[in-house]
Formats: sequence, C-alpha cells, structure tokens
Amino acid sequence: MSGYLDIIFLLVLVVIIFSKLKSVLGTGAEDAKVIMIPKEQFEKVYHELKKNTLNESVATVDLDKLSPLDRDLVKIPNFNKNVFIKGAQKAFEMILSAFSKGDARTLSKLVNGELLKKFEEVIKDRKEQGITSETDLIGFVETEVESVKFLENDKVNLVVKFVSEQVNLLKDAQGEVIEGDENYVQTISDVWTFEKSLNPKVTNWLLCSTKKC
Repeated sequence: MSGYLDIIFLLVLVVIIFSKLKSVLGTGAEDAKVIMIPKEQFEKVYHELKKNTLNESVATVDLDKLSPLDRDLVKIPNFNKNVFIKGAQKAFEMILSAFSKGDARTLSKLVNGELLKKFEEVIKDRKEQGITSETDLIGFVETEVESVKFLENDKVNLVVKFVSEQVNLLKDAQGEVIEGDENYVQTISDVWTFEKSLNPKVTNWLLCSTKKC
C-alpha cells in the first residue's frame, strides 16, 4: 500500500508542478521560472491521499481472497476495520466509565434509546439503594469483529467481542465494598453490538446491546 501511495503522491506532484509551469510559461521557454511548491501544499496533498487510501473501494478488492466476514465489511460505506476497532475500544472505555459514574448524559451520545433506558434503570436503582460503582479498565486483551448483519431499515449491526482486564467494585452507602476486590484484576469477555445507518453521511456508531460471554 505504501508503494502504491508513493506513486500516486509523485503523480500528483507532477500534475501540480505542470500546472504551475503552465501558469508562468509565456510564449516561449525563455519565460520559464523556477517553481517552488510550498511545503504546506505538498503535505496537504500527501495527507489527503493517505486518508483516502485507508478505505479500499469494493471495486479494487479481490473478493475471492477475502473471508466471508470481510466480504460483508467492504459493503459498508467508508468502513475501515482498523479504524473501527480503535473507535470501538474508545467507546467501550467511555461507556464503561459513564455507566459506572451514573453519567446518563454521556451515555445518551454513545448508546441507542432502548439501551439507554435499561442503563438508566440500573443507575436509578443503585442511586436509590445508595450503591456506588467503581470500574478501572486496565487494558484490552482482544478486540475482534465477530459478525455483520444488514437490517431491512438500511442499518447495519456489527457484533464485537471485547476481552479486557478490569477491576470492578460496588460499595454501599457507608463506602464499604459489597462486591469485588480492589486487588483482583478480572479478565472479562463482553459481546457488544453496534448499529449505524448505511447512509455514507452518517459516521457514528451507537451501542445497541451488550452481553457477557
């Protein structure tokens, strides 16, 4: 990919330079001037090319060489698996933290309406009982897209498995630990499902369901 990108980059530079030469060449070669392309313009072109080549279009992908899962993934507009996994991990961390803190406002931006109601019920129940939660995400052991499902309402669901190391505590109104151990790191497997519209203009994924493995 890097070699392909460098070739495209050089071609673009040739076009830019030719365009500049054409604008300053007079009626003859004697009018030609030395052209200095600004570094900022070079960098802008390079980074734009790099960004656009992250997502290979279906037309340039050999579908026969892809796994059944990857064949479905390339059907999602502007989808990049590596970028998605990084975003999913960040969402996992934010949702875990917001749920632990009872931050429904943050959750409303990351989960769909149906799941938000379930989270709010648990948050409300804990608050009424004086229970507080503390979650410390140590890190990820594994993050993998397990399956893809295209829905009739022009949405797509991605099922993602997270294996992470966490320390989880529940404390009562007096601050006493009633569940968990602050010195014990748990390895926890979660399966989360994210949903998004297939409209290319919609870029954000929302969590719509969770379950433990």
